[in-house]
Amino acid sequence: MNSSYHHRVPVLGELGSATSRQLSISTSSSIMVPLGSTEQHGPHLPLDTDTRIATAVTRAVAQRLDWLVAPGIAYGASGEHQSFAGTISIGTEALTMLLVEYGRSATSWAQRLVFVNGHGGNVGALTEAIARLRAEGRDAGWSPCASAGADPHAGHTETSLLLHISPGDVRADRMLVGNEAPLSELLPSMRRGGVAAVSQTGVLGDPTTATAVEGRRIFSEMVDDCERRISRWLPGPDGMLT
Repeated sequence: MNSSYHHRVPVLGELGSATSRQLSISTSSSIMVPLGSTEQHGPHLPLDTDTRIATAVTRAVAQRLDWLVAPGIAYGASGEHQSFAGTISIGTEALTMLLVEYGRSATSWAQRLVFVNGHGGNVGALTEAIARLRAEGRDAGWSPCASAGADPHAGHTETSLLLHISPGDVRADRMLVGNEAPLSELLPSMRRGGVAAVSQTGVLGDPTTATAVEGRRIFSEMVDDCERRISRWLPGPDGMLT
């Protein structure tokens, strides 16, 4: 038996694979939580696209920073997609409470907590939840999965990302060009009738231009951006790491 066992700080990775003992003797446990959604992503992408992207980004960043990665939260505020089959939205109020209670529990043993968000509809809940957690003295924040020039939904950006991280789950023969108007022009109609009011396919953008090479570039940009935000650890007024 190796007598040095009790003096070693364990190398941690996936929270679900760790033991309570490992966590109790670790001196630097901080936790990253992928946050996504279960919602339509057109006829060509899986319902868990946002969760897959958030999870992949989280794991890549965690390897660089040596943080724990929690199992992803796969349900969010996706009411704008409710007209499409497969969408499961828990709404902003329920998501806010989930994130608050999650944060209260996790920070009872973790030094820091960050939610890595892959779905824009979750921002309202994140803003409120992180504000409440930080007001309680808990060291929490959130980071987006961000890339410059991204189109809104199930178009070039997300399709390229999935071709990079989950190519076998992209139905290339079902790609259809969606509504390519700027999101600012679509929002008034979307607020009244959701995505279905502006796109019969649920696509906002053009997935037919997507490539795995482009997905690798976008993914790298997201990972680098998230790593910088977490390394700086400067939460803004909305709790987002700047």
